[in-house]
Amino acid sequence: MATYTIIGGDQKPYNLVTEDNIRTWIAEGRLNAQSLMRGDNDTEWRALADFPEFADALEAKAAEETAPSPLSTEAAGPAKNSGLAITSLVLGILGLFTCGATALIGLILGIIATSKIKKSQGALGGGGMALAGIIVSAVFVLMIPIFAALLLPALAQANQKAQAINCVNNVRQISTAMRLYAAVNKDRYPAAAFWCDTLRSYVGTTNTFRCPGDLSGGLCSYAFNIQVGGMETGKVNPETVVIFEAISGWNLSGGQELLLAKPRHGHLIVVGFADGHIEQVRESQLSKLRWNP
Repeated sequence: MATYTIIGGDQKPYNLVTEDNIRTWIAEGRLNAQSLMRGDNDTEWRALADFPEFADALEAKAAEETAPSPLSTEAAGPAKNSGLAITSLVLGILGLFTCGATALIGLILGIIATSKIKKSQGALGGGGMALAGIIVSAVFVLMIPIFAALLLPALAQANQKAQAINCVNNVRQISTAMRLYAAVNKDRYPAAAFWCDTLRSYVGTTNTFRCPGDLSGGLCSYAFNIQVGGMETGKVNPETVVIFEAISGWNLSGGQELLLAKPRHGHLIVVGFADGHIEQVRESQLSKLRWNP
């Protein structure tokens, strides 16, 4: 069996060292590729790396030293929960209160979180939360059309009510303008043929003549009861119609034939009476209105 002489870490030579001894010492780290040694037939010292019979032992030791040491469960500690997973679940739950608006974002974040957790190889936790966020968010995203179907009619009704209130205010201002005109014109109503032109200076803005629900583009959304035109206000029955919603025009005057076929505010038409009060009259009650002064 071949033996070798080596120079130890204490710089002293050691003779008759076997091949098995050298392999063991390489594995233990007591020898390395730069350690000096010579064989029985060598006359000069050579580096251990120059002996081909030990190349495999040196390579194994080098691979062992460069390989990352696995972390124990205690050293690594518990995986940190993904913030995206938590956010996804929270946004999904909030979808119940936002009609699904936040759920769409929650669904996207849940998918991203799931992908990152898988790629982290255990460094990130929260896979269950990410999955829950995806499921909850998806449920509310699918319910968005249902929320919309429930919400849109309510919004339309609220908008319709707001327009009706504005329309009532318009008719009230026009009625007030008529009384102001009458106060300086022998207590008479304006002439029916020019009533818009006559009251224009008594109304703050021409927008008052237009109902917000009138989409026709006309200048005035109201008509004047032609039968009271030019009459003394004191001789007109207080329940007589004076101003009412009608087809669009300007200086439009007439009677019930000008009433809207399709009301702008649901089934209600705004009417101003001779005593100054304003009502939203139902279609079914229009036939009971008083037109004759």
